[in-house]
Amino acid sequence: MYLNHAISRLGLAGCDLNRYLAGLLAHYSFTHNIRMEFINDIKEELAYVALNFGQELETSKNNSSVEKGYKLPDGHVITIGDERFRCPEMLFQPSLEGTEASGIHEMTYDSIMKCDADIRKDLYGNVVLGGGSTMFPGIADRMSKEITALAPSSMKIKVVAPPERKYSAWVGGSILASLSTFQQLTIDHSFFSLFFFCGSLCFQDFSFDKNLCWTM
Repeated sequence: MYLNHAISRLGLAGCDLNRYLAGLLAHYSFTHNIRMEFINDIKEELAYVALNFGQELETSKNNSSVEKGYKLPDGHVITIGDERFRCPEMLFQPSLEGTEASGIHEMTYDSIMKCDADIRKDLYGNVVLGGGSTMFPGIADRMSKEITALAPSSMKIKVVAPPERKYSAWVGGSILASLSTFQQLTIDHSFFSLFFFCGSLCFQDFSFDKNLCWTM
C-alpha cells in the first residue's frame, strides 16, 4: 500500500546528532582534539533515550548512575553524564538544537491520522522502527509512551524494533531490486537526464508514474 499523502520527513540524521553531541561535550577539555568519528562512537556506545526526559535530567543532577566512562585513543578515560540521553532527545525535541520541527513521535501520529480511519488501528498496532538512529536503547519504549499519549484511548499501540533495523532500508532496497518486476518500475539514466535536467518546460505536461524509480 502506497500512502504518499501520509509520508513525513524530519531533516535530522545521525550526523546532526553527532554535531549536537559534540556541542554538549564542548566544555570538556578533550573535545578540541577529538575527531568526529570518536564522537559518533561515543554516541553509538553510550547514548540512550530516556523514558521521561525531564525526570531523567533532574535525577542526573544529584545521581552519578547515568555516568559512563569512555576510553579515548590516547588511553585517557573520560566520563560522560547527562549527554548520554540529551543527545538522542533531539529526535523527540528538535527544538533543543534550534530546529523548528515536530518530534518523531508527533510525526508518526500525524502520518497515521492522515490515513483513512479504517486502517489507523492496524497502523497504531504496527509502528516499525528502522535506521541507524533508532538503535538507541529505550527508543521503542519512549515511542510507545509518547504515541499512546497522543492517540485515541481506544487504540492499542505497538512499536516494533527489529534487531536488524540499522540496515532495514538497505535490506528493503535490495529485496526490491531483486524482484523480477523491478525493471518495470525504473527509468534509465538517459531518460532521467532528458526529462529532469533540461528544465521544467521539458516535462511540465509530462505525466509521471509516482511508483517509478530511477537508476544510474
